[in-house]
Amino acid sequence: MNDRPVRWGILATGGIAASFAEDLKLLPDAELVAVGSRSAESARAFAGTHGIPRAHGSWAELAADPDVDVIYVATPHSAHFEATMTCLDAGKAVLCEKPFTLDAARARQMVARAREKNVLLMEAMWTRLNPVVRRAVQLVEDGAIGEVTTVSSDFGVSGPFPPEHRMRARALGGGALLDLGVYPIAIALLFLGKPDHVRAWAKLGPEGTDENTAMIFGYDRGAVATLTCGILGATPNSAVISGSAGRITLHDPAFVPRAMTLHRAGAEPEVFTEEFPGKGYQFEAAEINRCLRAGLTESPAIPHALTLDVMGLLDDVRAQIGLSYD
Repeated sequence: MNDRPVRWGILATGGIAASFAEDLKLLPDAELVAVGSRSAESARAFAGTHGIPRAHGSWAELAADPDVDVIYVATPHSAHFEATMTCLDAGKAVLCEKPFTLDAARARQMVARAREKNVLLMEAMWTRLNPVVRRAVQLVEDGAIGEVTTVSSDFGVSGPFPPEHRMRARALGGGALLDLGVYPIAIALLFLGKPDHVRAWAKLGPEGTDENTAMIFGYDRGAVATLTCGILGATPNSAVISGSAGRITLHDPAFVPRAMTLHRAGAEPEVFTEEFPGKGYQFEAAEINRCLRAGLTESPAIPHALTLDVMGLLDDVRAQIGLSYD
């Protein structure tokens, strides 16, 4: 593999799959060779649009393709488990969209299967690999804002979404929490780590999924995180990391920012920008390529333990707000 491009397959043909396919073209050491869908017609149309050589009419056919090294799972999250397990059982490395799956139990099964098959499995939490976010992490580690005491992060979008939409339908893992809230949670863990205490409240819609959710994470050392997500109206979609000597603001959209502002105590604000082509999916693909070439089955940047921590917190919040899936 070191003397040729990493050969990618994409499982699913929706909007996020299309964005990933275009961003993958930005990597000189990656080649998109196949797409798979439960609909052969959809797979062929997607392949034609994005210049992909092969289209498969089932997930199993894509997973069995001998010319594919790694598969990007881009289905709605209700199908992540089945799709990922199909790929892992075929011995394929997987980059699985977030949230990893519907609950921590299934996530643990996915991790266990990857370890059993000795193949790479990584959650597509692109926020952690975004260059602006990585710079913010480095600034915090260098002491630019002192000890981190508070993280505040939100992600809200305006609908309206019909009942059958993936943002609302229980059968699709709908609701704001799994689709949007996973980002504020990931940002809190990035700068504060796993919390010692979790409290949550939500307004549930007629479908039984959450429309507006608030979470507070408490840490025994005194730090707190206040996090919100919702589908009833657009929010600033920013994140503020505050410390004893300043704060950092990740600009909208905080889950994939291109700018941030550093406020040091007693100094003028400093704005950092990072312009990059595409939408930002190339950074997670580059991490997969790096791990594959290094023979790794787990990314140090997005380790399995972190993904399982996030899934555990999502389970905790769901239990508190009364959100369950069939």
